[in-house]
Amino acid sequence: MSETHPPHIDPQLIELLDSEARRINSPEFIALDPVQFPRQFSRLQDIEIAALLASTIAWGNRTMICRNCSRMFALMDWMPYRYIMDKGYEELPEMNIHRTFFSKNLKHYLRGLHSIYARHGSLQDFGRHHHIGSAPYPAWELAAAINREFATANGGNCDSRCLPQNLDNTALKRLNMALRWLVRDDGIVDLGVWDVIKPSQLFIPLDVHVGNVSRNLGLLSRRSNDRKAVLELTATLKALRPDDPVFYDYALFGIGIESKN
Repeated sequence: MSETHPPHIDPQLIELLDSEARRINSPEFIALDPVQFPRQFSRLQDIEIAALLASTIAWGNRTMICRNCSRMFALMDWMPYRYIMDKGYEELPEMNIHRTFFSKNLKHYLRGLHSIYARHGSLQDFGRHHHIGSAPYPAWELAAAINREFATANGGNCDSRCLPQNLDNTALKRLNMALRWLVRDDGIVDLGVWDVIKPSQLFIPLDVHVGNVSRNLGLLSRRSNDRKAVLELTATLKALRPDDPVFYDYALFGIGIESKN
């Protein structure tokens, strides 16, 4: 892939993307975003679990997301790794966690994570075991491996509330966001605690806002917010910043959300 600026992107647009990304990618962003939750832990396993769970319920209003993340981690006494390994989730009563994600979905998720952590030192080691670092699409490779593990841990049952099952088509927005947190390492917002894949191997966490803004700016032609759109948009942004394309996730978020305030 060429490392020069694509000819169809106006230099003024590149300047806008760079300035907006730098503006949003700041310490002040953390307190309003679910990235705050993995940042509250120091042990790798707790960081990984918090990143996965916080990103899993990260859809809708950010204030509600953060409130419900706090409630979810409070159920675990803010010790998610210990809670999982002690199987405390089996005692969860029926309750709503966030919108259409309920305690039964959380139990499914945590049973699968227990299985992963019981046999691997960390989720990163699990990813290493499945060679995601050499896969062309690491996020989707990791999702497939996690889905298999979750199904085995839950009697062969799958749960699309935990991770999407249609991996050929899904944008995999929430897992791509968790991976941004775990892999990017600029020392500002993202934590950079993984080395199994590099920032250059990340893909844009594509949602409705990012998709619409990208189309309005001429960065994305595909109309559906699906896997093909993620690949197209990330390839465009990678031409601007080959080593760190998802840096521009901040810009697309800022233009799409904050410019409306």
